[in-house]
This record gives sequence, C-alpha cells and structure tokens, in this order.
Amino acid sequence: MTAPTSTTRRRIAGRRITRGFTAAALATGVLLPLAAATPATAAAPQVSCSSNKAGLATKLKNDITAALRGRPGTVSVAVYEHSSRTYCSLRAWNSYDSASIVKVTVLAALLWDAQKTNRALTARERDLATAMITKSDNNATTTLWKQLGVGKINGFLKAAGMTGTKPGANGYWGLTQINASEQSKLLSTITLRNDVLKDGSRAYLLDRMAAVVAGQRWGTPAGAPARSKLHVKNGWLSRATNGWRVHSLGAFTGLGHDYTITVLTHGNQNMQQGVDTVQAVSRAVHRDLNPAVTSSTLRESAPKVVVPPAVPQEVIPPLPENGPADGPQRAPGTAAR
Repeated sequence: MTAPTSTTRRRIAGRRITRGFTAAALATGVLLPLAAATPATAAAPQVSCSSNKAGLATKLKNDITAALRGRPGTVSVAVYEHSSRTYCSLRAWNSYDSASIVKVTVLAALLWDAQKTNRALTARERDLATAMITKSDNNATTTLWKQLGVGKINGFLKAAGMTGTKPGANGYWGLTQINASEQSKLLSTITLRNDVLKDGSRAYLLDRMAAVVAGQRWGTPAGAPARSKLHVKNGWLSRATNGWRVHSLGAFTGLGHDYTITVLTHGNQNMQQGVDTVQAVSRAVHRDLNPAVTSSTLRESAPKVVVPPAVPQEVIPPLPENGPADGPQRAPGTAAR
C-alpha cells in the first residue's frame, strides 16, 4: 500500500479536528455558529456630518439623531452650511415622491431655459411662477410643466448635476423621484454663484421662496433665528403606500453665514406627524449652527398645527394603489385647489 502523502495526512487531521469540535459541542449542548449560516444584519443608517469648525460635526450628528429618536416613518436629511463647509446627511440617496417641492425645480428649469436666449420671463410666466411657489398652485405648475416638457426639465437636471432626479411620467409632476442629496445641490445652485443659474435668476427664485404665504411657512423655518431671511418650499401628499409624504426645503441667509436644510419624509400616519418630524430636525440644526443666538429669538413655525387640505394637494395618477383614502383621482391639470 502506498503511504499517504503529507497533503493527505493534513486533510485527515483536519477532519479529525472538526469531528472533535462537533462532538464536544454536542456533548456540552453548545452549538458552534457556522460562518455563512446567518448573514450579518445591515447597520441602520446613521447621521453623518463633517465640518471645518471644531466640534460642530459631532454636535449636529448627536442632536439630529436625538431629534429623530422614536419618530415613525422614513426620514432623509441633508444640511449644508457654506462658510464652515459643514455637511450632514442621512439616507441622502433614498428616493421619494416629490410632492410640491418639485415646483422649485420647475421654476429653476424655466429660468435656466430663458437664460439660453437671454430673455426675461413674460408677465404670464411670472404670474404662474408666483402662484406656483408662493401658494403652491397646482394648475400653474401643470401649465409650466407642459410648457417646458420633460426634455427641458431633464436638460436643467443634467446641467445642475441632478441626474438621479427622475421627472414624473405622463404629466404627474408630483411623482417626480427625488433624493435629499440632489435637493440640497439644487438649493446650493440657487444660493451660491454658479454656471447653471445666473445671479438674476437665483435672486428671482429666492425672492419667490421668501414670499411663500404664511400658512405654508412651516417645516424647515421652525427654530430659525429671527433675523434670518427665510426661503422655503414645502410639499405634502398622501398615498395608499408609504402614507403621507411631507417634505421641506429651506435656505437661510442674512446671518453672515448662509445654509440650507432639506428634510424628506414618508411613512407618516398623517400630515402633522411628518411636519413635526421635519420641524424637530430643523430646530436642532438652527440651534447648532447659531450657538450665539438666544432661544428667545428663535422663530417658531407658523402655524404650529398644520391642517391638511380636504382634497389631494398634488396630482396623482388613478392607479389601483390609490384608493378612496387618497381622495378623488384627477387627471393632470385638473387638481382642485
């Protein structure tokens, strides 16, 4: 008989060692874990912050995390403060139905397109833009959406580096797919000098966002310093899946340091739940970015309690998932105000 090779002897020894461990485990009642038997559970997303200002990143991370603790639904956050290069994010690339915050993109695309021929907006376009941003008028939005067409909207998104944003199909602009990272980039495109929007275009868009009616100035403005200038656009939409979407975009200037806050949510049981989540995050951010401001000079939101509309705020398609809980279904351009 041929003597076993050294390789064969190692294999036999290995099998004996394995059997020995197994026998010991069975004898003691201890089951040894198998490396591939149970995959590792993915860690829950956490707030991530960075800053050139010592200690600020850690404080923001801890305070935003605390503001979200125990709150229902899914939340995405993006915060950017320009002077200290402070950035915070949470689920920044999660996708959401846009609801009305896409109206900022619509106006930006309109201004970007007008720039190409060096023309000013017409009186009609200015009226539509004002109604769309300051009162969140749906019919005005649909008119401008149709005027631009998805091609021009995509053209702006490409120019702004927002290629992960997907316009809603078949005229359903409220179902545009967005994420917090690119909405934050949009706010930077509006507030900082760049090659996409000229200074005049940026100033006009900010002016419209500063003129939003009082009843829609909730959300990211909550807790902002009283001397800051607010620019806000909110969106809200209920569907049978993922409950209420409640979003808020905010840009804050006039403080010697400008910053932006983006909070997107869905999975809320009602509109107020989403509003409360957005405002809890916003208060934490304003407080940390303005440590010298006393609490007595921080704004509360107005109104504190937000009453949702009796009819859907956004145009949504008549798909089977949208039942009576979402209210009557309407074709594009026919949403009630």
